[in-house]
Amino acid sequence: MNKNYQQFSSKICAWGKENDREMPWKGEKNPYLIWLSEIILQQTKVEQGTRYFLAFKKKYPTIFELAKAQEEEVLKLWEGLGYYSRARNLHFTAKDLVSNYNGVFPNQFVDLLKFKGIGSYTAAAIASFAYEEPKAVVDGNVVRVLSRYFGIENSFVSASDKKSFQTFADKLIQNVSPSIYNQAIMDFGAGICTPKNVDCSKCFLKKNCFAFKNKLQEKLPLKKKKIKVKARFFTFIIAVFKDSVYLEKREQNDIWKGLYQFPLIEEDNSIIKNEKKLKRAIQELLNNDNFEILNKSKIYTQKLTHQKISANFVEIRLKKALNNSFLKSDINFLSKFAFPKIINVYLDTK
Repeated sequence: MNKNYQQFSSKICAWGKENDREMPWKGEKNPYLIWLSEIILQQTKVEQGTRYFLAFKKKYPTIFELAKAQEEEVLKLWEGLGYYSRARNLHFTAKDLVSNYNGVFPNQFVDLLKFKGIGSYTAAAIASFAYEEPKAVVDGNVVRVLSRYFGIENSFVSASDKKSFQTFADKLIQNVSPSIYNQAIMDFGAGICTPKNVDCSKCFLKKNCFAFKNKLQEKLPLKKKKIKVKARFFTFIIAVFKDSVYLEKREQNDIWKGLYQFPLIEEDNSIIKNEKKLKRAIQELLNNDNFEILNKSKIYTQKLTHQKISANFVEIRLKKALNNSFLKSDINFLSKFAFPKIINVYLDTK
């Protein structure tokens, strides 16, 4: 093994042993709990993810309880965490593992990749933390540290870039403890080799760091192209009849699949502002013209990775019940349904 590689890996491990961040999944050897924590922490900050991890661990202490749960129950517990496909995949794979593998996780990286929702990062985490397989985790923190230290000019965007980066990262883990090294380099990236305003005076690696020596800390790793964000415009209709309100479940292959919402009107360019146009749209949506508009909310926004949602909420009173496929619910029982964040924000104002 390259001497510089060995020194780097050994120093990272030594630093990790002395600077261990306390987190409820640290040092965990149970592959179920490692998997659970990693799925929750995707696209999620540690502070927020910790609450959800503890809640899931309490309600579903083993994979068998998670597999028995109803999907709606899992989505409700996930509510507010976003990226709901993670929760659906989590539940699907739990059932798959229980039904076909007696609830036992494979102990090798390549076999873990076969399961829905488990990509290379999560498979490497399970394999290294639970089974000490020498497989490197490669997340944003790791990419940043390795890019700066070794001078890797790779944007980590294309499949070939990712593959070559993974191959390189795997070389660094061969002669050290995989679990200690992987945790340490992620912690080092999160706490020392930070994305912005990096303070190299705190870094014990700066003497041999390519970026430090060449003043490229702010340029490495190479930046990804900005994601084009699509604007979408929603009007949710809160149709009240006596003490009931109508809902629908999002089943289409779109954002928030599996969550509930109020009947929805989506426009291409803006929220409906014209009163006559709004009434016609409501009549068409509900197949009912016997209602009165009570209130129109302000516009709420929610930013997703590829989309920005602008939405308002129109409360109407129905003079007769709807006779269609909408779900009728007692207005006082809305808290049992899993809603998108933007709807919960609105409901919290009521």
